[in-house]
Amino acid sequence: MTSRAGERAVKADAGPEYHREPTWPAALAVVVALVLQLALPEKLVYGPRWLIPVLEGVLLLPLLISSRYRHHRESALARLLSLTLTAVISLANLYSLIQLAYYLIHGGKAAGQELILSSILIWLTNVIIFGLWYWEIDRGGPGARTREVLQPPEFLYPQMINPDVTGKGWRPAFLDYMYVSLTNATAFSPTDTMPLSQRVKSLMGIQALASLITVALVGARAVNILS
Repeated sequence: MTSRAGERAVKADAGPEYHREPTWPAALAVVVALVLQLALPEKLVYGPRWLIPVLEGVLLLPLLISSRYRHHRESALARLLSLTLTAVISLANLYSLIQLAYYLIHGGKAAGQELILSSILIWLTNVIIFGLWYWEIDRGGPGARTREVLQPPEFLYPQMINPDVTGKGWRPAFLDYMYVSLTNATAFSPTDTMPLSQRVKSLMGIQALASLITVALVGARAVNILS
């Protein structure tokens, strides 16, 4: 993994064109997702309640210790850890979503309010998860996006077609990807930012479908409780 001393060396060697992206916004999002998962009922989580959060913490800790920034000279291991962490959170939330769907369809009225509150936690976690995926894969990831020569974009942001507004050289940061995830989860479709690659279109389609199913099941369950 890249050390902080290594980061300073990279910055010194790269000159004025050097770019880097702070790690803490993504790390904070992971911590929020971890807290949301801890708040779920026992029946919606895989294994003991502590298992997945501890695993996520074990994966997150080395990333926080090794580097405060993502840059184009980061180690392959650091990127692998980051992708693995996102995958673990995704699988844990998918399991919770499947369990939630089962109990919303087959459960009685007794635990209806608990399940509806749990669906909000799962939906919010889903927004964080897809924001992390978009951040990790666009143009090869946050490290690759700090290069002077970039890969073709997978998202078309308004700032990219209106450089007079933000100035040349604008690059999306983590919050830009989180905004894309939030709007896609609420509108079930792209809003101001358009997907360009097939894999991003697939991810956005999966996210919209998962969000729609969650909202539909919760709506049906709420009607059942009130009737």
